[in-house]
Amino acid sequence: MPVAASAIYFLNLRGDVLINRLYRDDVGGNMVDAFRTHIMQTKELGTCPVRQIGGCSFFYMRISNVYIVIVVSNNANVACAFKFVVEAVALFRSYFGGAFDEDAIRNNFVLIYELLDEIMDFGYPQNLSPEILKLYITQEGVRSPFSSKPTDRPVPNATLQVTGAVGWRREGLVYKKNEVFLDIVESVNLLMSSKGSVLRCDVTGKILMKCFLSGMPDLKLGLNDKIGLEKEAQLKSRPTKSGKTIELDDVTFHQCVNLTRFNSEKTVSFVPPDGEFELMKYRITEGVNLPFKVLPTIKELGRSRIEVNVKVKSVFGAKMFALGVVVKIPVPKQTAKTNFTVTSGRAKYNASIDCLVWKVRKFPGQTESTLSAEVELISTTTEKKSWTRPPIQMEFQVPMFTASGLRVRFLKVWEKSGYNTVEWVRYITKAGSYEIRC
Repeated sequence: MPVAASAIYFLNLRGDVLINRLYRDDVGGNMVDAFRTHIMQTKELGTCPVRQIGGCSFFYMRISNVYIVIVVSNNANVACAFKFVVEAVALFRSYFGGAFDEDAIRNNFVLIYELLDEIMDFGYPQNLSPEILKLYITQEGVRSPFSSKPTDRPVPNATLQVTGAVGWRREGLVYKKNEVFLDIVESVNLLMSSKGSVLRCDVTGKILMKCFLSGMPDLKLGLNDKIGLEKEAQLKSRPTKSGKTIELDDVTFHQCVNLTRFNSEKTVSFVPPDGEFELMKYRITEGVNLPFKVLPTIKELGRSRIEVNVKVKSVFGAKMFALGVVVKIPVPKQTAKTNFTVTSGRAKYNASIDCLVWKVRKFPGQTESTLSAEVELISTTTEKKSWTRPPIQMEFQVPMFTASGLRVRFLKVWEKSGYNTVEWVRYITKAGSYEIRC
């Protein structure tokens, strides 16, 4: 269920109440005393942001020198409560010129009370968009002398944005050149054995957009996901086109996406916010295209020498290349001297992290590079434990490549004035937790 907050308190570091607001009568006004006694005056402050005292739960977060405490008397959604706190602080900062601390609250308590009445009703979160709230709460906060000056913007129709379905975009936007930038950014998480077999692999991705469009455009995005292609073929009464399709897991959308249309037609339709925003997140667990394969060979020659051979193969297309490739090969702490031979890039020993660090600035596709190293160790009589080999770690960035195989089939922009748009699409794959056992 939603937050259903009974009360919200703003406290300073001494525990003094700066501002509080009671939304329900199911908790007493002295609940803040329980927070001071059982949480602030003990050593448990900061260990867990959720505490239960008696029949009430306390959700608290420290922002600068202020504690924001939400009190609930029933089983509420904790994630929603903290999301509300973060959004509320961002709203206050937009009014105060970027500052949020004890002084800002004391200088703006009348404005804060007015905002608290608008952003929460009977304990349930409401609209927290600064752009919308500033349309009808026009009082300016006392701004910090170090804050930036507010920018003057044309005032659109407040009633439409507050009650309508497009609260994230204001009317009257005009651009000389209408452009849409779309980035698909993926992170590959991998655990590979020393023989090259995949033990665990998944891809987390997000679609980032930057829109500079006039008016109130309606965008439609088509991807090569399996369910979407099958639904499109079903609606058009024709067989599904051949080609690689992928199955998206754990998809989350920005609030601008029309979920009703997505559930019925499996197409991503939306009226975008102005500027930069994150359209959606997803995860892929099957059919992952690994950009690199790493084959390590590490031999321990007695107790004073180690031979290291690491071969890295790029699996992506020959016309592509990876940038900023870093391979971190762990070595024992008692390493005294290292000698390297690499076919490309540069390598060095980093004693602070106990690793051989191999860097290749530009790694072409369908090629391989090798590193050979001799590691001399300090022989000690006290060291009796065998060396537990940590995994090799990789860092990289591959432009115009997606490990999931996700592709944009189309991006359509419709606006009643019928202007022409320029669409830009870019793909980037990065290393998340890319590890190889050795």
